[in-house]
Amino acid sequence: MGSFWSFLGENLETFYSFTGFANATYQHLIMILVGLVFIFLAIRFEFEPLLLIPIGFGMLIGNIPFKDAGLQIGIYEEGSVFNILYQGVRQGWYPPLIFLGIGAMTDFSALISNPKLMLVGAAAQFGIFGAYTAALYLGFTPNEAGAIGIIGGADGPTAIFLSSRLAPELMGAIAVSAYSYMALVPIIQPPFMRLLTTKKERLIRMKPPRAVSKTEKIIFPIVGLLLTAFLVPSGLPLLGMLFFGNLLKESGVTKRLADAAKGPIIDIVTTLLGLTVGASTQATEFLTGKSVMIFGLGAFSFIVATCAGVLFVKIMNLFLKKGNKVNPLIGNAGVSAVPDSARISQVVGLQYDPTNYLLMHAMGPNVAGVIGSAVAAGVLLGFLG
Repeated sequence: MGSFWSFLGENLETFYSFTGFANATYQHLIMILVGLVFIFLAIRFEFEPLLLIPIGFGMLIGNIPFKDAGLQIGIYEEGSVFNILYQGVRQGWYPPLIFLGIGAMTDFSALISNPKLMLVGAAAQFGIFGAYTAALYLGFTPNEAGAIGIIGGADGPTAIFLSSRLAPELMGAIAVSAYSYMALVPIIQPPFMRLLTTKKERLIRMKPPRAVSKTEKIIFPIVGLLLTAFLVPSGLPLLGMLFFGNLLKESGVTKRLADAAKGPIIDIVTTLLGLTVGASTQATEFLTGKSVMIFGLGAFSFIVATCAGVLFVKIMNLFLKKGNKVNPLIGNAGVSAVPDSARISQVVGLQYDPTNYLLMHAMGPNVAGVIGSAVAAGVLLGFLG
């Protein structure tokens, strides 16, 4: 009988050694708590739920502690299911497919009707290069600094694409940081928009956008691709798919393809990307001093990008006639968090004039920001890759 209890005890001890309870550390618990916070924010406040719920649940999956016994279950174990799915992030497959969907669902009419708004989107990319400089100062390598800086574009797919090329070891922290600040747009941007504008500027009424013809909409993605890709060939995977998706939408003869790109394809890829990015935040790989600095630099770059867009509009207004002034509240939309940052322009504007609708105007710099962040990523990849 004694040998039976001894045998049972040894087996129970062996079983316990393989459980998460035996292998958990306080770092795992911290990351699980962060994942729960992401899920809470997505459900309770609807902060980017399509992103934060997959990422938050992925954090739970990635931080279930287990004994490394060749079970091939973790995201960093070669040949595991999660590792195979994660290759879409590591190898940069997912971001271009997401850009295909973004192109298929984006209407560039606001930008085509008022091309000078492209400059606002370009100005907002200053946050990328500001964060790049700050990261170099803090001791990051040029490649790491370039990957961190792209957070300022508030474009998760672009951040993943660039970091997978320049600093794959930092990709988890960069991706989570980028998506976190995209989700926090309604909290981060309004205070700086109010701080940098006067009441008179917030009341500026812009001319209604002119009607854009179908021909212009069809020509735009073709000309846009040729101009941007010839200028920055290294941005071709993102720019090519963005403009291709837009041509599918605007041509009027490929509705099924456009619907697939902006529906099932982007939904599937977003789900897999969010889940695997979240799962990549294993405490042993993720919870480091560098990750904390990346989050700080990400906030800095996002704030600089917002301020740069607003200030650029104020400077631009110095050279515009009275009837052509641009409301600086749309400057924040230069970051490519589509359409959330444009929606914030509308919300803040309506607080000061309930009849002044800025959304359509704000969509101009907003979609320009998508193009601008892809171009900026191409520039950094060309110089550092």
